[in-house]
Amino acid sequence: MLTSTFSIVARDPESGDLGIAVGSKFLAVGAVVPWLAAGIGAIASQAWANTDYGPQGLALLQEGYSADEALRRLVRADREAEKRQVGIVDAYGEVAHYTGDECLEYAGAVKGDRYTVQGNLLVGPKVLAAMASAYEARSEWPLAERLMAALEAGQVAGGDRRGQQAAALMVVREGLGTPGYNDRLVNLRVDDHERAIEELRRVLEVHRELHGG
Repeated sequence: MLTSTFSIVARDPESGDLGIAVGSKFLAVGAVVPWLAAGIGAIASQAWANTDYGPQGLALLQEGYSADEALRRLVRADREAEKRQVGIVDAYGEVAHYTGDECLEYAGAVKGDRYTVQGNLLVGPKVLAAMASAYEARSEWPLAERLMAALEAGQVAGGDRRGQQAAALMVVREGLGTPGYNDRLVNLRVDDHERAIEELRRVLEVHRELHGG
Protein backbone atom coordinates (compact mmCIF):
# COMPACT_ATOMS: atom_id res chain seq x y z
CA MET A 1 0.00 0.00 0.00
CA LEU A 2 1.34 3.43 -0.94
CA THR A 3 1.60 5.30 2.36
CA SER A 4 3.64 8.19 1.02
CA THR A 5 4.10 10.31 4.08
CA PHE A 6 6.41 12.10 6.48
CA SER A 7 7.15 10.99 10.01
CA ILE A 8 9.38 11.39 13.03
CA VAL A 9 10.45 8.57 15.35
CA ALA A 10 12.13 9.44 18.65
CA ARG A 11 13.16 8.48 22.18
CA ASP A 12 13.12 10.94 25.06
CA PRO A 13 16.43 10.67 26.96
CA GLU A 14 14.94 11.65 30.31
CA SER A 15 11.73 9.61 30.49
CA GLY A 16 12.68 6.81 28.10
CA ASP A 17 9.40 7.41 26.27
CA LEU A 18 9.28 6.35 22.63
CA GLY A 19 7.08 8.09 20.09
CA ILE A 20 6.05 8.57 16.48
CA ALA A 21 4.18 11.35 14.69
CA VAL A 22 3.08 10.96 11.09
CA GLY A 23 1.10 12.89 8.48
CA SER A 24 -0.03 11.87 4.98
CA LYS A 25 -2.51 12.18 2.16
CA PHE A 26 -3.54 8.62 2.97
CA LEU A 27 -6.68 7.51 4.80
CA ALA A 28 -6.06 6.42 8.40
CA VAL A 29 -2.27 6.56 8.10
CA GLY A 30 -2.03 5.93 11.85
CA ALA A 31 -3.33 2.41 11.30
CA VAL A 32 -0.40 1.54 9.01
CA VAL A 33 2.81 3.46 9.71
CA PRO A 34 3.51 3.57 13.49
CA TRP A 35 4.61 0.53 15.51
CA LEU A 36 5.78 0.97 19.10
CA ALA A 37 6.44 -1.02 22.25
CA ALA A 38 7.66 0.53 25.50
CA GLY A 39 11.15 -0.53 26.48
CA ILE A 40 11.68 -2.08 23.04
CA GLY A 41 11.50 0.44 20.22
CA ALA A 42 9.52 2.46 17.69
CA ILE A 43 9.26 1.81 13.95
CA ALA A 44 7.72 3.84 11.12
CA SER A 45 7.10 1.72 8.00
CA GLN A 46 6.03 3.76 4.98
CA ALA A 47 6.25 4.40 1.20
CA TRP A 48 5.04 1.08 -0.29
CA ALA A 49 4.63 0.06 3.33
CA ASN A 50 5.36 -3.48 4.41
CA THR A 51 3.34 -3.78 7.61
CA ASP A 52 5.30 -6.90 8.57
CA TYR A 53 8.22 -4.57 9.32
CA GLY A 54 6.38 -3.39 12.43
CA PRO A 55 5.86 -6.61 14.42
CA GLN A 56 8.91 -8.32 12.95
CA GLY A 57 11.14 -5.35 13.68
CA LEU A 58 9.89 -5.04 17.26
CA ALA A 59 10.48 -8.77 17.75
CA LEU A 60 14.08 -8.38 16.56
CA LEU A 61 14.64 -5.44 18.92
CA GLN A 62 13.18 -7.43 21.79
CA GLU A 63 15.61 -10.25 21.00
CA GLY A 64 18.45 -7.79 21.54
CA TYR A 65 19.31 -6.68 18.02
CA SER A 66 20.22 -3.02 17.61
CA ALA A 67 18.11 -0.69 15.50
CA ASP A 68 20.67 -0.86 12.71
CA GLU A 69 20.91 -4.66 12.71
CA ALA A 70 17.13 -5.10 12.95
CA LEU A 71 16.70 -2.82 9.95
CA ARG A 72 19.35 -4.67 7.92
CA ARG A 73 17.60 -7.97 8.60
CA LEU A 74 14.20 -6.59 7.58
CA VAL A 75 15.51 -5.15 4.33
CA ARG A 76 17.61 -8.19 3.48
CA ALA A 77 14.57 -10.47 3.76
CA ASP A 78 12.35 -8.28 1.56
CA ARG A 79 12.49 -8.77 -2.22
CA GLU A 80 10.75 -5.41 -2.71
CA ALA A 81 12.89 -3.48 -0.26
CA GLU A 82 13.65 -0.75 -2.80
CA LYS A 83 10.03 0.42 -2.48
CA ARG A 84 10.20 0.74 1.31
CA GLN A 85 11.05 3.52 3.71
CA VAL A 86 11.65 2.84 7.39
CA GLY A 87 12.75 4.71 10.50
CA ILE A 88 13.67 2.93 13.75
CA VAL A 89 14.69 4.08 17.22
CA ASP A 90 15.42 1.40 19.79
CA ALA A 91 15.06 1.49 23.58
CA TYR A 92 18.62 2.78 23.95
CA GLY A 93 18.12 5.66 21.54
CA GLU A 94 20.06 4.10 18.67
CA VAL A 95 18.70 5.27 15.33
CA ALA A 96 18.48 3.66 11.88
CA HIS A 97 16.66 4.59 8.70
CA TYR A 98 16.34 3.30 5.16
CA THR A 99 14.96 4.79 1.95
CA GLY A 100 14.73 2.47 -1.04
CA ASP A 101 15.76 3.71 -4.47
CA GLU A 102 12.22 3.25 -5.82
CA CYS A 103 10.54 5.54 -3.26
CA LEU A 104 8.75 8.44 -4.93
CA GLU A 105 10.52 11.78 -5.01
CA TYR A 106 11.25 13.67 -3.02
CA ALA A 107 12.29 10.91 -0.62
CA GLY A 108 14.90 11.05 2.10
CA ALA A 109 15.67 10.99 5.80
CA VAL A 110 17.56 12.97 8.45
CA LYS A 111 19.07 11.33 11.53
CA GLY A 112 19.67 13.15 14.82
CA ASP A 113 20.33 12.43 18.47
CA ARG A 114 17.80 9.71 19.39
CA TYR A 115 15.47 10.58 16.52
CA THR A 116 14.99 10.17 12.79
CA VAL A 117 12.71 11.98 10.36
CA GLN A 118 11.83 10.49 6.98
CA GLY A 119 9.44 11.14 4.16
CA ASN A 120 8.58 10.37 0.56
CA LEU A 121 6.53 12.14 -2.11
CA LEU A 122 7.42 15.39 -0.34
CA VAL A 123 7.72 18.86 -1.83
CA GLY A 124 11.44 18.69 -1.08
CA PRO A 125 14.20 18.20 1.51
CA LYS A 126 13.12 21.36 3.34
CA VAL A 127 10.28 19.34 4.91
CA LEU A 128 12.70 17.05 6.72
CA ALA A 129 15.04 19.90 7.65
CA ALA A 130 12.15 21.85 9.18
CA MET A 131 11.01 18.83 11.19
CA ALA A 132 14.48 18.17 12.57
CA SER A 133 14.99 21.82 13.46
CA ALA A 134 11.64 22.08 15.23
CA TYR A 135 12.26 18.91 17.21
CA GLU A 136 15.76 19.91 18.30
CA ALA A 137 14.67 23.43 19.30
CA ARG A 138 12.22 22.06 21.89
CA SER A 139 14.44 19.77 23.92
CA GLU A 140 12.79 20.76 27.20
CA TRP A 141 9.27 19.91 26.05
CA PRO A 142 7.46 16.60 26.68
CA LEU A 143 7.99 14.14 23.86
CA ALA A 144 4.43 14.35 22.51
CA GLU A 145 4.73 18.12 22.18
CA ARG A 146 8.10 17.88 20.46
CA LEU A 147 6.77 15.35 17.96
CA MET A 148 3.70 17.47 17.30
CA ALA A 149 5.84 20.56 16.72
CA ALA A 150 8.01 18.64 14.26
CA LEU A 151 4.97 17.42 12.34
CA GLU A 152 3.53 20.94 12.17
CA ALA A 153 6.85 22.33 10.96
CA GLY A 154 7.00 19.71 8.23
CA GLN A 155 3.55 20.68 7.04
CA VAL A 156 4.38 24.40 7.05
CA ALA A 157 7.39 23.56 4.88
CA GLY A 158 5.11 21.87 2.34
CA GLY A 159 4.66 18.33 3.63
CA ASP A 160 3.16 15.67 1.38
CA ARG A 161 2.98 16.97 -2.23
CA ARG A 162 -0.61 15.73 -2.49
CA GLY A 163 -1.90 17.57 0.57
CA GLN A 164 -3.33 16.36 3.88
CA GLN A 165 -5.78 13.66 4.90
CA ALA A 166 -4.67 11.85 8.04
CA ALA A 167 -2.23 12.17 10.95
CA ALA A 168 -1.33 10.31 14.11
CA LEU A 169 0.66 10.77 17.30
CA MET A 170 1.69 7.92 19.60
CA VAL A 171 3.90 7.83 22.70
CA VAL A 172 4.58 4.74 24.83
CA ARG A 173 6.03 4.47 28.33
CA GLU A 174 7.22 1.54 30.40
CA GLY A 175 5.28 0.80 33.58
CA LEU A 176 2.45 3.11 32.62
CA GLY A 177 -0.21 1.00 34.25
CA THR A 178 -0.64 -2.06 36.41
CA PRO A 179 0.31 -5.41 34.86
CA GLY A 180 -1.95 -6.32 31.99
CA TYR A 181 -2.60 -2.77 30.82
CA ASN A 182 -1.09 -1.37 27.67
CA ASP A 183 1.81 1.07 27.41
CA ARG A 184 0.03 3.85 25.47
CA LEU A 185 0.69 7.24 27.06
CA VAL A 186 -0.63 9.11 24.01
CA ASN A 187 -2.54 7.39 21.20
CA LEU A 188 -4.24 9.92 18.93
CA ARG A 189 -5.42 9.64 15.32
CA VAL A 190 -7.13 11.79 12.76
CA ASP A 191 -8.18 9.43 9.97
CA ASP A 192 -9.82 11.73 7.41
CA HIS A 193 -9.69 15.53 7.59
CA GLU A 194 -8.75 18.22 5.08
CA ARG A 195 -6.48 19.85 7.72
CA ALA A 196 -5.48 16.69 9.54
CA ILE A 197 -2.42 18.08 11.31
CA GLU A 198 -4.33 21.08 12.68
CA GLU A 199 -7.02 18.68 13.85
CA LEU A 200 -4.42 16.46 15.50
CA ARG A 201 -3.13 19.50 17.40
CA ARG A 202 -6.67 20.20 18.61
CA VAL A 203 -7.13 16.62 19.76
CA LEU A 204 -3.77 16.72 21.56
CA GLU A 205 -4.89 19.82 23.44
CA VAL A 206 -8.06 18.03 24.51
CA HIS A 207 -5.92 15.08 25.62
CA ARG A 208 -3.77 17.39 27.74
CA GLU A 209 -6.81 18.97 29.37
CA LEU A 210 -8.13 15.55 30.32
CA HIS A 211 -4.91 13.79 31.27
CA GLY A 212 -2.35 16.53 31.94
CA GLY A 213 1.25 16.52 30.72
